Amino acid sequence: MPSRIEDLCAQKGLKMTDQRRVISRVLSESTDHPDVEEVHRRAVVIDPRISIATVYRTMRLFEDAQVIERLDFGDGRARYEEKRDEHHDHLINLQTGEVVEFTSEELEQLKSTIARKLGYELVGHRLELYGVPLGRQTVSQDNS
Repeated sequence: MPSRIEDLCAQKGLKMTDQRRVISRVLSESTDHPDVEEVHRRAVVIDPRISIATVYRTMRLFEDAQVIERLDFGDGRARYEEKRDEHHDHLINLQTGEVVEFTSEELEQLKSTIARKLGYELVGHRLELYGVPLGRQTVSQDNS
């Protein structure tokens, strides 16, 4: 059965090689936000012939076709997730690197209100919040 990303690629007319199918499956099955090296580690378990260069090229192809999104969580590594229709934001735990996805209608309304007050129509945005668990020692990192 094709992965969600493989289906998106087919809809966009991308040629799907066996190695691209493996990479699309790895990405579709990911519950985290892997970087290229992690995608490669997972892909070679399925097909040991997949090179890191193939993963880099495929990720760029998928990103250009808008089937995946590149994310920057301030750790110096590009992370990826499947492009989805429903909007969500991210909260990054600075102690563990865990990424929590969330939605907030209240926050969405506030962002639109701010844009309107500044004379703009909001057509898109990306939001990453950085924090530490309550009751824990804070991390000294400036991501404001």
